[in-house]
Amino acid sequence: MTATQKVATWCVVVIVLVGVIVATVRFVQKRRRIVLQGAIVRKDADPQKQLPIADVQVTAIMNSTTVTATSDASGLFTLTLPRGFRHREPVTLEFRHLGYQPLDLKDFVADKLYIAAMAPVPVANSKPDGPETTIANVRVRYTVKTTTDADVGSAVKTFQVQNVANLPCKGQHPCSPDGKWKATIASTTLDAGEGNQFRNVRVSCIAGPCPFARIEFEDLSQQGQHLNVSARAWSDTVTYLLEADVVHSMVADIVRLSYPVLFDRAMEFSLPVSAEGPSLQAEVNGDNVVFPLGPALRLSWAQCSMAVNKDQATIYRCQLKPGYRFK
Repeated sequence: MTATQKVATWCVVVIVLVGVIVATVRFVQKRRRIVLQGAIVRKDADPQKQLPIADVQVTAIMNSTTVTATSDASGLFTLTLPRGFRHREPVTLEFRHLGYQPLDLKDFVADKLYIAAMAPVPVANSKPDGPETTIANVRVRYTVKTTTDADVGSAVKTFQVQNVANLPCKGQHPCSPDGKWKATIASTTLDAGEGNQFRNVRVSCIAGPCPFARIEFEDLSQQGQHLNVSARAWSDTVTYLLEADVVHSMVADIVRLSYPVLFDRAMEFSLPVSAEGPSLQAEVNGDNVVFPLGPALRLSWAQCSMAVNKDQATIYRCQLKPGYRFK
């Protein structure tokens, strides 16, 4: 085979390989599903008032194919397109929510973030016949359960480890740490009582040849009610003092207050997963009133909705009804 033939052969091989690679890439792209992601916010010139909108029905329309999704509490929506769709194909995104004007975005399938700003539906006859009711000093009130420790008292006990000094061990357990002298091990226990726990346990040698004694083990039960202590002595008798604080754990409800964020006629706040019995306190035309937030979220002066975030916190969003205003 001549040099020219070898070059021609290698060119053919390279062309074939390139064709195979291109075909493989196109096949993979065709089989791989494309995901469209974006966020939906309230349309406003002030960025602080561009609140995320939850529960928006989002529909992607491509020719005769449609894909739907619903935005979450943060306004996020995710649309997974069927296999076969590729980038740069035209797509129409429809956004629908009862409280907002319909919005259609004509775009192309691309690796980008789609941001939709929806305008609220104008409220008909929003101006009342009489003066508006003012809502001021709004606070969120809720309770959380917490565990507190009440100091019951203290427990004190002495115990002895009786032994005779200078007796060779001769390999008969127990012995001194170096195995030379005969030793004795003694134990004692303490009970804190039902529902109580020991804290700050202290064990100390108070009498006898303490340098020739040591604590073998100190064991506190998992609930903290029972305490076991053992000591070893390899000289004359020693006396140990055992002390511990006794506490009683109680579960109590603690009331907490937080303040919502106000944006024009909207209000938003969040509560931790441990929050119970949420309510709103507000001054209505100067009178302090408490409004419990039941499952229906019914308020006389606002329309509220709630959603659970990814970290399990509950997000509340409220919009003032006609005839009311924040002061």
